[in-house]
Amino acid sequence: MTTSPGPTDQSADQHPLTAAPTVTAPLGDLQRAGGIAALVEGGTYLAGFGVMLAYLAPRGFIDAQGDPAASLSFLLQHQAAMYLWYLLIYVVAGAALVVLTLGLHDRLKHAAPGLAQSATAFGLIWSGLVLASGMVALVGQRAAIDLAASDGAEAVSTWSSVSVVQDALGGGVEIVGALWVLLLSVAAIRTHALPRGLAALGVLVGVAGTLTLVPGLEAASSVFGLGFIVWYVWVARTLLRT
Repeated sequence: MTTSPGPTDQSADQHPLTAAPTVTAPLGDLQRAGGIAALVEGGTYLAGFGVMLAYLAPRGFIDAQGDPAASLSFLLQHQAAMYLWYLLIYVVAGAALVVLTLGLHDRLKHAAPGLAQSATAFGLIWSGLVLASGMVALVGQRAAIDLAASDGAEAVSTWSSVSVVQDALGGGVEIVGALWVLLLSVAAIRTHALPRGLAALGVLVGVAGTLTLVPGLEAASSVFGLGFIVWYVWVARTLLRT
C-alpha cells in the first residue's frame, strides 16, 4: 500500500517559500549597450580633438593655467562653443563610460571575476571623476562669466582656480583610467575574453596614462587620448559582433 507524501517529505527546493525565483533576461543586452556606449565614447574623444584643432585652437584658445586673463577673454568671446565642448567631452563621455564599464564587466565577470570586479571599480570611479570634471567646468564657466561683468580680477582668479580643479579631476593625471584599461587588458590576456590585439593596445594606452604622473611628460596624455579612440572602436566592434 502506498501513501502520498506529506508536507515533511517534500524537498526544500520544491517548497514554494524556499525555491529560488527564476529571472530571465535577453542574453547580451548589457554587452550590446556597452558596445554602443563605446562608439559614443570614441565619438566624444574624436569630436573633442576635432573641435579643438578645427575651431578653438585657430581662434586663439589658451589654457587658463598658462594665461588666466587671456583664457577668460577667450571664454567670454566663445561662451556657447566652450559650453558645448565641455558638455560633450566630459558629461556625455562620463555617462557613456558608465554603460561601457558595466558592459565590459558583463563580458569578463565569469572568466576573470576578481580582475573584472577590480577593473569595474576603477571604471566607475573614472566615470564619476569625468562627470565631476564636466560639472565643475560648466558651473565654473558660468561663475567666471558672471563675475567678469563686475570684478574682472576676481573673475580671472576664479577661472584659474576652476581650471586647476577641473584638470585635476578630468585629465591632468590619467592614472584612474590607465588602471582601468590595464586591468581589463590583463584579464583579456589571461582569459581570451577579448582579442589579444585589443588587449595589447589596452596595455599601451594604460602605460601612456600612467606616464602622465611624471612631470614633463604631458605628451603622454595625447597618446592616451588618441590610443583610446582606436581602443573604443575596437571594443565596440567586439561587443556588438558577439
